[in-house]
Parts: sequence; C-alpha cells; structure tokens
Amino acid sequence: MKAVDRLVFPLDVADLREAKLWLARLEGAVGVFKVGLELFTAAGPDAVRAVHDAGAACFLDLKLHDIPATMAGAVGSAVRLGVRYLTVHASAGTTALQASRDVTLGTGTELLAVTVLTSFDAAELAAVGLGPTPLEAARRLAGVAHRAGVTGLVCSTQELQSLREIVGPEGTLVVPGIRPSGSAHGDQRRVATPGEALEAGADLLVVGRPIRTAADPAAVARALVNEIEEKRS
Repeated sequence: MKAVDRLVFPLDVADLREAKLWLARLEGAVGVFKVGLELFTAAGPDAVRAVHDAGAACFLDLKLHDIPATMAGAVGSAVRLGVRYLTVHASAGTTALQASRDVTLGTGTELLAVTVLTSFDAAELAAVGLGPTPLEAARRLAGVAHRAGVTGLVCSTQELQSLREIVGPEGTLVVPGIRPSGSAHGDQRRVATPGEALEAGADLLVVGRPIRTAADPAAVARALVNEIEEKRS
C-alpha cells in the first residue's frame, strides 16, 4: 500500500458542493476520503461517486448497527457503490457481523468494526454499561468482530498494540483522533500524534481538523504522507 493510501481525510461537510471543493483542494495529496453520516445524509450515493470521480478511494463511515438482515442489505448496497472501506459497529454482535462479512467476500470492500469511539472515556463507557476501561471494552468488542471474520478495526492509539494481538499482522487497524504535536484535541478524548500512531502499528490514519484548518491543507497532507512513508519504510 502506498503511503498516500494510508491517509484518510474526513469530508465532514454539509453538502456535495463543499465536498467537491475539498476533493479538488486535496487531489493527489490524500488517497482515501471518508464520507460520514452528515454528508451521506445530505447527498447520498452521489457523495461516494464524487470521491471516485476524483480518483480516490471512498471510506464510507456509516457505523452500521442493526439486525443481521438489515445490515447485510446495507452492506450489499455499499459494495455495489464500490466503496473501499465500510464501518460497522462491533457491538452489533456476531450474527450481524458474519452476515455483513459474507456480503463482502470476493469484493473490493473491507469491513471495519468500530470498537470504542475515541470521544469516549471511562466515565462515558460506564454510563452506557461498558468498561471498565476503554482498553478492556475495545478488546472485548474486537474479539467479537474477529470471531465473526471481520479483521479490520477502528480504535484509538492506546488500544493498537493490544488489538493487533487479536487481529494479527493481516488485520487493518484504523486510527481516528490524530493530532500533530501542539494541535487542539477538539471533541476527541483519546488522541495521538501521527508518529505515535504509526509506531504503535496503525495502518490508516484519519486526519481531519489539522488539515482542514491549515493555511495550506494540501501541504499539511503531503507532510503527513511523507511522515507515513518514513515510519513505514
């Protein structure tokens, strides 16, 4: 995998027009663009098509969590759109995850199971009946996903090494909440620098705000790709 294909930029915008502006602004500097709930709710499949038209891979971040038949149907729709990555919640359970995984077999779409959101800390986990710590909750949910045949996970840097033990070297570990040194954390609780995440074994880095708020977003993205290349070489 090329270094540029390990950098994911979230298109966290409200309409397709603004998304296309970011696709043009970061053309060649980012290999994967993430379409999340806000943009997909506004623009639907056209958002995915816009990413593909820009020559990039699409990471469809819908965090599916429903009964097995509904999840499998939604995954099938995403596969037909040609998305490279699609998120599901590990807490959907073994049966739903297996049904979703079966739909992707032989396709170019990889499922990524979300373990514990990086906006969660121990107190919030306890409030929803999970825990006792983010690491223990993430390991438990990662085990559910792995037993269902889903070897891609979304987690924080703090869980990377532990979850690598579960998915093995072939698993794909995706880390949001990446903040270069000195950057504000925003609404993320469990964050890391790009170097920390890469050294801990991350495969894909999701970097939004540090690129979006930069004076020269493409330059920041290219610098991140260079750092990925250096750490992965």
